[in-house]
Amino acid sequence: MSNNLKFYIDGAWVDPVVPNRIKVIDPSTEEAFTEISGGGEADVNKAVAAAKAAFPSFSRTSKKDRLDLLKSCLEIYNRRYDEIAEACTREMGAPLGFAKEAQAFVGQGHFQALIDVFENFEFTETRGTTRVVKEPIGVCGLITPWNWPLNQIVCKVAPALAGGNTMVLKPSEIAPINAIIFAEILHEAGVPKGVFNLVNGDGPSVGQKLAEHKDVDMMSFTGSTRAGIIVAKAAADTVKRVAQELGGKSANILLPDVDLEDAVRKGIGACFINSGQSCDAATRMLVPRALHDAALAFAADEAAMQVTGDPWAEGTVLGPLVSQIQFDKVQRLIKAGIDEGATLAAGGLGRPEGLNRGYYARPTVFGNVTRDMTIAREEIFGPVLSVIPYDSEEEAIDIANDSVYGLAAYVQSKDLSKAREVAARMRAGSVYINYPDIDFTAPFGGYKQSGNGREYADFALNDFLEIKGIVGFGE
Repeated sequence: MSNNLKFYIDGAWVDPVVPNRIKVIDPSTEEAFTEISGGGEADVNKAVAAAKAAFPSFSRTSKKDRLDLLKSCLEIYNRRYDEIAEACTREMGAPLGFAKEAQAFVGQGHFQALIDVFENFEFTETRGTTRVVKEPIGVCGLITPWNWPLNQIVCKVAPALAGGNTMVLKPSEIAPINAIIFAEILHEAGVPKGVFNLVNGDGPSVGQKLAEHKDVDMMSFTGSTRAGIIVAKAAADTVKRVAQELGGKSANILLPDVDLEDAVRKGIGACFINSGQSCDAATRMLVPRALHDAALAFAADEAAMQVTGDPWAEGTVLGPLVSQIQFDKVQRLIKAGIDEGATLAAGGLGRPEGLNRGYYARPTVFGNVTRDMTIAREEIFGPVLSVIPYDSEEEAIDIANDSVYGLAAYVQSKDLSKAREVAARMRAGSVYINYPDIDFTAPFGGYKQSGNGREYADFALNDFLEIKGIVGFGE
């Protein structure tokens, strides 16, 4: 029987206090394929009360018990892997191959990475006669987005569990089915009642109520900078810890010595991955002015080869954007690029040819973009690349850092020492040199308005722990 209309509270699937159905839209058809229940303050209160009641006992469980629990979660996650991927395809339009190779895969990868570092993680340290102890924070409110849902759910839930915390998860109401499957996985794995709770709903009705709740000790939020500010303000009255991973406008500096065609074509992938709906997407490609026109030609050619269409069809590279709101935003920003005089080299307004329904955007490349243009400053969250010419390395670094965001940055060069020098000067939480493979143990988080705190592996675990010093503890 489906749990789509229920919440998971205190170890059981329960009905909402007040019925409130929310349609879940398939972005490839623009039609609802199921419904979930939207929660409210009463549901949040029940979930927080369950988490608070479970904390005293769960916080005292052994490291071994929590490690075994995480391993059980991963085992069941692997068993339901294909089901998770298919949910991502249905509710967010991720091409099925990509959903399996990336969307479901990253959840698996973060589980395994956390388990690996947790094996050797120490909760105590002695400094002279002082014992330093890392302890669970308490009840954690977790708010996750729709664009990489399993990535963010696992990045929060797994370290929170490992640390001995209890929690309430509010996933995005736009792509909630994967989270319901995830809750079923944790239930089957034997997570004690009240330790993990799930309440669906929108930001004002559930997320804000979590953030302002007096019995929630920490908020971990991933989403837009605008929404992150609301969460932080709501949390301020109770002085709870707030960890945030927010928006981005990542620069990709191509230094003069690169293999230009290779760097540009891979750069399209780094920008267009997940239909451009990634907070760390490499959306600003900075190229030497003398190489601009050649780079633009390669980028336009690569964009034209991105197969956009039915996410269930074999060979599809780009699926639809997730919603009408997202589609309208991307169209507005493409129009701004055209109106402000950027060179439209590929794509443009409207849907790709042959697609008359679904929230599909045309893979788009702009050239001769200047740093003051709207498309160079606003997070677009669609398959739109801005190619920006620069005249010197110094100027490239200055342009790259000229943003309110600082989540990620990219550097391409045949000279690794030079790439490292540039990376050291980029004001971003992550810098990727020469398009590396994903590293699940690297810290992830932002500078400036891209947030605070760090996720992934032991960095995430430490974010969910308090530090106590017991002075005079003895030898």
